[in-house]
Amino acid sequence: MKAAQITRYGAPTTLQINDVDRPAPGAGEVLISVEASSVNGLDTIVRSGGLRVVTGFRFPIGVGLDFAGVVAATGADVSAYRVGDRVWGTVQPLKRYPAAGAAEYVVVPAGRVGPAPAGLTPVESASLVVAGTTALLALRDTLRLTGGERVLVRGAAGGVGTAAVQLAHAMGAHVTALSRERHAAALRELGADEVFDYGSTAPEETGPFDVIVDTVGSDLHSFRRRLTGRGRMATIALSASSLAAIAASSVHGARRIRTLSANPDTALLRDLADYVTSGGLRPVVDSVYPLTDIAAAHQAFERGGVVGKQVVAVRAAE
Repeated sequence: MKAAQITRYGAPTTLQINDVDRPAPGAGEVLISVEASSVNGLDTIVRSGGLRVVTGFRFPIGVGLDFAGVVAATGADVSAYRVGDRVWGTVQPLKRYPAAGAAEYVVVPAGRVGPAPAGLTPVESASLVVAGTTALLALRDTLRLTGGERVLVRGAAGGVGTAAVQLAHAMGAHVTALSRERHAAALRELGADEVFDYGSTAPEETGPFDVIVDTVGSDLHSFRRRLTGRGRMATIALSASSLAAIAASSVHGARRIRTLSANPDTALLRDLADYVTSGGLRPVVDSVYPLTDIAAAHQAFERGGVVGKQVVAVRAAE
């Protein structure tokens, strides 16, 4: 089978499509025939070597955190899924897989997949897996958003940002999006009540906010000051500067800057599917690339400046 692999750390052009053995599911595992996978920040960080302390220097390393596809086989002790079921899910972050989400087949524990929402194509489903579960985890579980609160989403046009705007709107919040001006109309259509241009709007010109979801990682102290007395803030952007800001904010107690990383299980994937089914969340896909052009998908992700996700079409829907 074909699989996208990291054979050395570096630029997107170092990614290779190689022939590898098709894996077989063990006890408690499912084999997925992958139809689509999306590009996520963790994928590009691992590929560039930003987490080499964790991922090491043994190559190749499979690439692709998430996937949407069809169950092709089940291992012993798996009763929740049958061959032919449409599912979505993720591999385990930072675990070394010869073939991960961006491959024709991947094996994962059954607890890491959930039924894909009816009515979505595999490309649309893949665009929501990591972005949607991250936004849901941030708003519902980490920041405990309630209806009527004021929410700021920084980096609102990205994958997590577009999901957070929609979910916050569905939860009854007043949503302010911080993004490029040219994305304002698209973000309002997704549910943003206000849109500010991040290039011409200083933090002190916004707010106050009860909840801030940050996907950017810069100037965190300035935005934390825009919180109300009972405000909460979380960032998914991890770097040396953001980690320092998170640590320094601990003196502010409940108004500190939190961090999170989605590692979804079946329950969270089912909850996300419910939002799709109810109309509270829909996919936002910027562009689709074939597996053979995954390097271009990574390049597009790193350029930014778009609305939504870059998705890799691994194979045609069965």
